[in-house]
Amino acid sequence: MPAPLSASPADGLRFAFGTLTVLPVRVTRWDRPAARAGMLCAPLAGLVVGAVAAAAGLLLLFLGSGAPLAAVASVAVPAVLTRGLHLDGLADTADGLGSGKPAEDALRIMKQSDIGPFGVITLVLVLAAQTAALARAYDDSWTRGALAAVVAGVVARLVMTLAARPAVPSARPEGLGAAVAG
Repeated sequence: MPAPLSASPADGLRFAFGTLTVLPVRVTRWDRPAARAGMLCAPLAGLVVGAVAAAAGLLLLFLGSGAPLAAVASVAVPAVLTRGLHLDGLADTADGLGSGKPAEDALRIMKQSDIGPFGVITLVLVLAAQTAALARAYDDSWTRGALAAVVAGVVARLVMTLAARPAVPSARPEGLGAAVAG
């Protein structure tokens, strides 16, 4: 049976939450229209991830921890709720780009399951920067820290929506990028 030409908002929400989070949401359709609708709904998944991250930070502040520990929790929660998907992709990208190889070889490096030195360095620096920025925000006020965690969750997934525009081609013909691009 051929895939439908369009997807409902519910299909998009299921796709976004089912593929971008560990939340127990069953993806009922894995086709191009559902994937595209899912990318449109990705910021909503980011809103939930960011809100849970903010809640973890606020809970620790309420229990008397300082801003640094609240920031660590607010950075760790999205990693757990997304199965590390965004961190894995960042490390893969850093390894591929850092290899200095031609595009085809860089894509092969990015597809490998291990992590290379550029990936490790990038993850350490990014996680340290995120933690420092959130610690500063929580130090200023609990509302600023919580808002920063929520906004980061939404904006990170909004970038996925923007990258799924028809004008942005996928890197390879298979996978999620190919399902949502062009």
